[in-house]
Amino acid sequence: MNQPTTTIVSQRTTFGQNRSAPEVIEVPPVKYVLYARKSSESEERQVLSIDSQVKEMLQLAEKENLNVTEIRRESHSAKDTGQRKVFNEIVGDIKKGLFNGILTWAPDRIARNAGDLGAIVDLMDQKLLLEIRTYGQKFSNNPNEKFLLMILGSQAKLENDNRSVNVKRGLRARVEMGLWPTLSPIGYMNQNRMDKKGQVILDPVRAPIIKQIFEKVAYEKASGRKIYHWLKHDLNFHSRGNKTLSLSSIFRLLDNPFYYGTFEYPKDSGNFYQGKHKPLITQEVFEKAQAQIKRDQIVKSCKKFAFTKLITCGLCGSGISAEEKYKQLKDGTTARYIYYGCGRSKDRFCKTQYLRGEELIEQLVKLLDQIDLNALGIKHKFEEELKRFNKFQKSVLGLTNTKAKCEDINLKTYVQYILRQGTNEEKRELMGCFKSKIKITKGIVTIE
Repeated sequence: MNQPTTTIVSQRTTFGQNRSAPEVIEVPPVKYVLYARKSSESEERQVLSIDSQVKEMLQLAEKENLNVTEIRRESHSAKDTGQRKVFNEIVGDIKKGLFNGILTWAPDRIARNAGDLGAIVDLMDQKLLLEIRTYGQKFSNNPNEKFLLMILGSQAKLENDNRSVNVKRGLRARVEMGLWPTLSPIGYMNQNRMDKKGQVILDPVRAPIIKQIFEKVAYEKASGRKIYHWLKHDLNFHSRGNKTLSLSSIFRLLDNPFYYGTFEYPKDSGNFYQGKHKPLITQEVFEKAQAQIKRDQIVKSCKKFAFTKLITCGLCGSGISAEEKYKQLKDGTTARYIYYGCGRSKDRFCKTQYLRGEELIEQLVKLLDQIDLNALGIKHKFEEELKRFNKFQKSVLGLTNTKAKCEDINLKTYVQYILRQGTNEEKRELMGCFKSKIKITKGIVTIE
């Protein structure tokens, strides 16, 4: 759809002459970008879908002979300033001169906050944005239309702010009545009926298993990891989203007082309410389970190894753990060995082989050319080491004429040195500069 250049002819009278010459002013054609947006938030349920917006606005463009050069779609809330990627790209393209008009369903599709609205009006003031067309209105660079655009944008922001206040007030009223305000915890189900909104009922499938979890921890002294394997391998238990419960989810579940009848809202506020839902366990069982979990979570002193939590198992995706072994030699000395293998947090039957620490290091050294390194981070660590070395030479050895420079050393040579000779802390810091993901699969180090 091509839009012709608009020509405005005006009469200009020359001083001292009787005739007047026409002055021709050419107005550049408006090149529109069609912007369709819909938020996934509940307040926009009544807004047309993105495809419907595009269809309606293309029909309007054809009817009005508007030159639409591109269509941009976005699913994002416009409540906060500068958070919409596509909208920010449009603002940048208008500054570059790619577009000078916006075609959209309604003004609130462009902005529901003061920051983005100000950016649009700024573009109009700079004559970079000539026109905004909506389904029923047109806004161009004149005071009245810009004022109306700002009023409509401010009205959309006011609606957002009021909605937030009203929602929070409604939630407070609901919890004071003992009603759970959000999605129910696993083991319960939300009522779908409008007259019972906020009420939850027991999930007939999952509730008995959640009760068993508490009882196993409270009376059988089961650990969180044992519960995890029991749910995953013995019961094949899944959440409502058809996902297995992670270890952290199990600990959060065991820490939720909702299951014995009370709940805290908002989280970490210290405000507890007596719920109207049916308790799944007694408070006594909950407290016994809490005591057992806290006993299991006592921080124990443990040795730190160079590569634990930095490498994953190539078979099951668990983290790599380490074991320390000692062997009595014939000459009376003791040799120390470190073996790295699968931690089996995701699959306790994983068949990944153990790998000696020295062999792991040599395999990493051989793969250095394939590993994506953060050269800037490694260079920074090397420069810090160099400063300490030069200070040692000057302060302790009294050498003032020799000073090592960063340019004298190849960074990969430095990486090899740290892997072979560095302390555990230095090796861990170095591994933090590896962009590539390192895995161990059946005793072989691989890169992803």
